[in-house]
Parts: sequence; structure tokens; C-alpha cells
Amino acid sequence: MFIDFFLTLKKHKVPCSLRELLDLITALKTGVVFADVEAFYHLAKIVMVKDEIHYDKYDNAFAEYFKGIESIDIFDKILPEEWLRKEFEKHLSQEEKDKLNALGGLDELMKALKERLEEQKKRHAGGNKWVGTGGTSPFGAYGYNPEGIRVGQDKNRNYSAVKVWDKREFKNFDQDRELGTRNIKLALKKLRKFARTGASEKLDINTTIRSTAQNGGLLDVHMEPERHNAVKVLMFFDIGGSMDDYIHTCEELFSAAHSEFKHLRFFYFHNCLYEKVWQDNHRRFDKVIDLEEVIRTFGADYKVIFVGDATMGPYEIIAKGGSVEHWNEKPGIEYMNRLLGHFNKVAWLNPQPEQYWHVHHSISIIQKLVGNKMYPLTVDGIGRAIKDLS
Repeated sequence: MFIDFFLTLKKHKVPCSLRELLDLITALKTGVVFADVEAFYHLAKIVMVKDEIHYDKYDNAFAEYFKGIESIDIFDKILPEEWLRKEFEKHLSQEEKDKLNALGGLDELMKALKERLEEQKKRHAGGNKWVGTGGTSPFGAYGYNPEGIRVGQDKNRNYSAVKVWDKREFKNFDQDRELGTRNIKLALKKLRKFARTGASEKLDINTTIRSTAQNGGLLDVHMEPERHNAVKVLMFFDIGGSMDDYIHTCEELFSAAHSEFKHLRFFYFHNCLYEKVWQDNHRRFDKVIDLEEVIRTFGADYKVIFVGDATMGPYEIIAKGGSVEHWNEKPGIEYMNRLLGHFNKVAWLNPQPEQYWHVHHSISIIQKLVGNKMYPLTVDGIGRAIKDLS
């Protein structure tokens, strides 16, 4: 029944399989939703989409498949009287039931409704006879007859199901987009990596129960390491110059990483890494930290993440005295190699759109230095970087 809907999702590159389609059909068979497009929209999204990054694609696919759904007259066939009667009686208050007597009771009203539906050939809006919207007919939605039956439409007349998917609240949830205020939440998922380490401080309930049962009821307590984020991360942020265009993005990334990693230290540099780094931009010239001190302080098990556009003059990397801010005794490439030779895992996140990387020779140099572990600062790029770091 929903093969075309499934194919439309695939057309819009929503990764779903026949397993999800079968699950959706099974859910519908149980009556989870019935004759409600908005409810179906939410149900299908839950079942067919497994990652938020595809929500926008799903909305586009849904809009295409159900295009024009609001213009369809669902009353082109006579509705089952038994179903209508049960549905109406379920929602009528005693006061409303009393009002029905003015029309001769529910039986007479149902009879009249059936006759109107048989006579009506097209959708109606306004007037005082046909089933439709508006007007004073006792049947329909949004009308003004106090002794009528509502057929179709919910109570909120200013809201429609189509607006749900057309609104596309998740249009920024895209793994190929640069980081923004919305999809930073997706980036957080990519940054998470939990490991069981440390002392046995937490009761392992399942193992304790199983072991106790195997021992004939004799209590056998088992402990397990407490679960927490044990990844150790060093982040080096390029600041100033061309990176000013990406300040907001880098602030969001820093905030996300700072809240996520238990063991996180960060440092700043400008353009290329040299003999000094700093942690306070207001005192970047008088309160600096030797690169050698960083190497001595942090073990090789720390994951190193550079964040910068790598856009500079090539001489800033390969020449002695190439820095635009101070005289560096050695070429930047030597300081980079010193750091990269100490740490086992390194990745570089570049906020500049990937399609422009080939324009700058400096980016090619940095890419080669980090072993081609340079990734765009997008949700997908962060995912690939974290995969390599892991």
C-alpha cells in the first residue's frame, strides 16, 4: 500500500529499508492512527527515520507524496453509519445530546446526514444545507449551527496537517551543512564517546541477580566500573584574521565540546602552530605556554583536534620567520611535526567550505602534514573526524 511512499523517501535519500516499511504497515494495522494525515506524518517519521539529520529530507518527501491532500474531499463516499454513530456518541456531552432532540434525535440527524452526503456532488463552503465548511448547516466543520455534527477537521481551525511538514522545522538538520545553532545538537552526538574505566563503584545489578540465582540464592554481589566520558581531548583553535568569519561557529563548537568531554584542554594559535600557544586571548602576548610544555604535560593518548581554515601564505608554514606576528626561529612545519609526532590521533576541522580548499596552497600543505585527516566543519565532517580519532 505504501510502496510509492517508500520509493519517494528513497528518492529524497532518506535511508530506510523494507524492514522499516513493514514496521510502519504493522503499526497501521494495529490502529495506532486512522484517517489522520498529521498523525501518520509523525508515526512514519518515527518509524522510517533513524537519525535527525534526515528529518528535512523526510519533510520534503512527505510534501511531495501528499501534495494536494488538503484539496481532497474525504466525503466523496458515504461514511459508515455505524462508525459515525460511535464516533459522535463518544464525543457528545449530555448537553449536546439534549440539543439533538431539537432535530428529532440522533437517528433523524444521522438519516439527514446520509441523505445530504448522497445528494452532494462536490465540496461545499458556506450556505445552510450542504455538508462542508462554514455556513449554518448542521453538518460539517467551522459552521455556526449550535445543533450540528462536526465531520472532518479538528478543533483548531487555524492549523492544518500540511503546515507540519511544510514548516520544515528541521531544515537545518543536515549533515553536510556548516555548523549552526540547530545542528550543533547533532554535532554533539558525534562528539560523544563513552568508555567504562576507573574503579568498581557501581552495582552490576544484572550480573548480581544472575550469579545469586546460580548460587542457589546465596548473595553474590558484583560491581562494575562507573560509566563516564573518558576520552581525553586537546583542541587547538586558530583565531584572528580570516578566522573572524567563523567566530560564532567556533564558539558553538567549543561550548559543545566543553560541556561534553570530561577531560578537555584547549589552546589558541594563529594561522600556523609555532613555539608558543595561549589560553587567554586578552593576554596572548604576555601569558603564553611553550609548545614543549604542552607535549610534556599531556600523554600521547590525548586526541588532538585542530580547528582552523588553514588559509595563510605558504611561507608562514615552511619558512623561518614566516609568522606574521613574531619571529619564529624554526619554520612552522617543524613545530607542527613535533606535536604530531607525539600524539597518536590528530584531526583538523576546517570551517571553510570544502569546495574552496583547492584554491589555497596552504590548505594542501596542512592536509599533507596531518596525514589527510582534514575534514569540513559540518556534522558529517565531525563524524568522520571522530571516527578516525577513535
